[in-house]
Amino acid sequence: MKTSHRLFSYAILSCALAVPALDTSAVAGPAPVDATHRSAATPTQQATVWLRDTALAPGYPGARLLIATPEHVLVDVSAGHRDLARHEPLPADAIYRIYSMTKPIVSAAVLRLLAEGHGDFDDPVGEHLPDLAGLYRVDDDGTHRPAVPTIRQLLTHTAGFAVEGPALARREAARLEDSGDLADYVRRLAEIPLDSEPGTAFRYDSAALDVLGRLVEVWSGQPLERYMRAEFFEPLGMHDTGFSVPVRQRDRVVELSTTGDDGRLVIADEPHARHPGIRLRPYPSAAGGLYSTAADYLAFVRMLMNGGEHAGHRYLPRNMVERMFSDQLAPMGLADPHTDATGGQGFGLGLAVLQDPALRGRSGGPGQVGWSGAASTYFVIDPHRRIAGILLLQHLPRDVPADLPRLALPFYNFVQQVAAP
Repeated sequence: MKTSHRLFSYAILSCALAVPALDTSAVAGPAPVDATHRSAATPTQQATVWLRDTALAPGYPGARLLIATPEHVLVDVSAGHRDLARHEPLPADAIYRIYSMTKPIVSAAVLRLLAEGHGDFDDPVGEHLPDLAGLYRVDDDGTHRPAVPTIRQLLTHTAGFAVEGPALARREAARLEDSGDLADYVRRLAEIPLDSEPGTAFRYDSAALDVLGRLVEVWSGQPLERYMRAEFFEPLGMHDTGFSVPVRQRDRVVELSTTGDDGRLVIADEPHARHPGIRLRPYPSAAGGLYSTAADYLAFVRMLMNGGEHAGHRYLPRNMVERMFSDQLAPMGLADPHTDATGGQGFGLGLAVLQDPALRGRSGGPGQVGWSGAASTYFVIDPHRRIAGILLLQHLPRDVPADLPRLALPFYNFVQQVAAP
């Protein structure tokens, strides 16, 4: 059950049926409300019932839910437990592995540096990272053809890095996830042919963001972690966000579960699951390496909701946030400008962009943006209703019949329920 690079390449794996219901008593908030009176309940009361029925009853040990506007917190509920044994109630300041919810934060850092003049969207990445200047793809006849993605293509997951076929075998042999730092990661990646022509297809992948993380280091002249802390985490008040957790705070890290072959929840087979708080990768992965809390991530989300500004400090130009919130795939001319086969969802610079809510079973209107993480963490922003939601759990899904249900769609729609007048 040990994960490979695909853990960072897919936000949430497929889930099937729930495991048997477990203890649902430890819910921080008001007493549950009878469903017949739910329409008259407060948002926090509705959320308490929703978490009990949707997350805890199917078997998740614990869950953290925040729903907020730029000015007010509407829902702030912790439910269940921090540990699989259900001995420790889940604290409000619990720390989570947010995996791919790292990507929007690092994308924002790249956009900030672009706005400061360090590069242009359509620069080939090899102009800034010489190790990648020789990237190529292999034609059907075996010919090696130069193919160097641009910064725009890295930000939109259209760079063409290998996710299948013979090139994927080369990638797995390179063991990118064992790189000592981001410079080493880029050097290893440079030896692997691309799988497709850059700018022709959306293929969600970790490599693009780890390359962007290295770009942040080169442009800023600082290690990624130091730059992120100085320019984003500390000024935003994200004091519990980082690529590792201080030893004295590791008792706040939520245990990471997965589903065993027998259908029972077990601790995931990962070093950072057995030793919570250590780095998720040897290097600071811009694709999925951060730990964070609900309150910390809300600060980042509110900055985006406010057009790049938070508490009087500007982190991003407004036009860069607008590009994050606007689909980039159709303007790039992709034959299939969607993030998956379902359709109805494009991709901005670092965020998924909802285009057809009905097609995807979503409530509310188009234009909602957000992303998720491999351990069942989610966030969504509705720019039109000026509301955002964050749902944090710690479970690595598996494609087995007894796995826990996926909560993305119920969560997105519950946020709309709270937002509705």
